[in-house]
Amino acid sequence: MKVLAKIAAISLLGSALSGCFAMDRIENIGKPPKLEPVGNPAGAQLVQAIPSTPPISHAGNSLWQPGAKSFFQDPRASRVGDVITVNVSVADAAKMQNATVRSRANTEDANLTNFFGLEGVIPPGIDPAKLINMGSNMSNTGTGSVNRSESINLTLAALVAQVLPNGNLVISGHQQMRVNGELRDLQVSGIVRNQDITNTNTVNLSQIAEARISYGGRGTVSDVQTPRYGSEFIDSIMPW
Repeated sequence: MKVLAKIAAISLLGSALSGCFAMDRIENIGKPPKLEPVGNPAGAQLVQAIPSTPPISHAGNSLWQPGAKSFFQDPRASRVGDVITVNVSVADAAKMQNATVRSRANTEDANLTNFFGLEGVIPPGIDPAKLINMGSNMSNTGTGSVNRSESINLTLAALVAQVLPNGNLVISGHQQMRVNGELRDLQVSGIVRNQDITNTNTVNLSQIAEARISYGGRGTVSDVQTPRYGSEFIDSIMPW
């Protein structure tokens, strides 16, 4: 009864989620996917950032700015809210192939035709020449291969969401593009060192620590390719 109660509860929960999703789909029938509003990527989950430096004042007619680290202004992102360009370039390939062949054959024979004259004690119906005749054969053949190739080339602008105590920058970028009722969503976040930011204010994916890349889509095409909640539920509970 407890198992049936749990199954019923899970079914009701799945029905509720499916119902909410269905209502959302019904409300947006004939409409393109909605774009999310632009917001602060920092949010409330990040710790308090390092306070910004006070505005720099010029002393008289001097071109040198008191407190400046260089004579010229640094165009690279360094404070919360600054924009930085992220180059996402992924070209991964992996190929592996294994083959295993294993076999074994065993044979065991035993007889008792003569044993100090005591072979007569063997019960009738048993052939002393064929007391034991056993054999086994084992064969195992296995093959496996992996051939994977991925290629992604994207560029987007991200914001500095936080400045860590050691000076590293936490960046977060979110880009959405809607084309013919299909919404493409790209999200990038991670930690960047100031030294890795180029003089053109760009950084590559390979220089982002704790990088999180999400690239997907929503819309009519993605909806057809996505399995229904009922199918996913059945697939998750089926033991075979």
